[in-house]
Amino acid sequence: MSNHECRSDAVVQAGIIAVSLLCSVGVVSAADMEITPFSTSNQSPLVQIYGLPHDTSANIVPSGAFQFVLNQDLASNYTVNKNSHEKMTLDGETYRTTFSVRYGIAPRWEAGIEIPYLVLGGGFLDSFVIDWHNTFGLPQGGRDTASKNRVNYSYLKDGVQELLIDHSGSGIGDISLTGGFSLYDVREAGHHNRLALKTAVKLPTGDSSYLFGSGSTDVMLQLCGSMLTYSEWGSLGLYGSAGGLAMFGSDVLRDQHKPLAGVGTLGLGWAASWISFKVQLNGNTPLYRDSSLSEISKNSLVLIIGGALRFPGEYLLDIGVAEDVAVTTAPDVSFHLGLNKRF
Repeated sequence: MSNHECRSDAVVQAGIIAVSLLCSVGVVSAADMEITPFSTSNQSPLVQIYGLPHDTSANIVPSGAFQFVLNQDLASNYTVNKNSHEKMTLDGETYRTTFSVRYGIAPRWEAGIEIPYLVLGGGFLDSFVIDWHNTFGLPQGGRDTASKNRVNYSYLKDGVQELLIDHSGSGIGDISLTGGFSLYDVREAGHHNRLALKTAVKLPTGDSSYLFGSGSTDVMLQLCGSMLTYSEWGSLGLYGSAGGLAMFGSDVLRDQHKPLAGVGTLGLGWAASWISFKVQLNGNTPLYRDSSLSEISKNSLVLIIGGALRFPGEYLLDIGVAEDVAVTTAPDVSFHLGLNKRF
């Protein structure tokens, strides 16, 4: 069995744990939930600094209402790759806490802000991941022989140290201003279909020397859609998005950074009154060039498995586990929690 297949088995097993957690919590009973995307993106330390979209929902906040979202992403990175000209090491954990608020400024229109706070460190998951791999007979990929719970983000090209971070740190990331416009929102008997245009401008507010930001101003534009069908067996939903990202300058691997990238998502889910289960793919084209290392210049594809719970007061909690389907283009494993509430 290949490393990729083994790691895919691992994320499925982790997804089963997330699903078991979802099923073990008692919550309210009401009309079937709507199925919404996971509000997360590729958490690679070299990727999450850019303006990849987190909100890919086709939902637009009603006029005069607020939508508050608190996301927590924990990513465990371990990869070592090299060729005759380059050597890349990404070893560490990234904690990204994002607070966002969206407001319905007029019928069909919304505006908002996203504020991230990042912690880069050695973390605590190395022993857990090693034990997990040992338990299920999965390959370690060198993680078991490396120093535990360390920070080492390093990139060497043609003898030049292009990137080196070897100690922990924390700080505010790049803040984004967001907007959205509803193109289509029709609810008929048993169906609810939506189409929206969403945009964001990411500002260089984070420290790029420590990968809290990229040092660039990014502009993102995407088309988001969803189709929801209600039945006596619950609601079935299909959603997706496609768009582009323009990045104006970068302080990270400046000579290799690409100014344009494509982004997209695709998801499917089922929901009852208080619980939903969903799978989602997040993809993006390379953000860097002039490298044969997949960590830098290959298309990325991330699989997220999990669902959501609805609590009294219409609080919604997303729980997800993510894996790099395109191996090493994203963290080995990421955990996502997202709490949101509309007022």
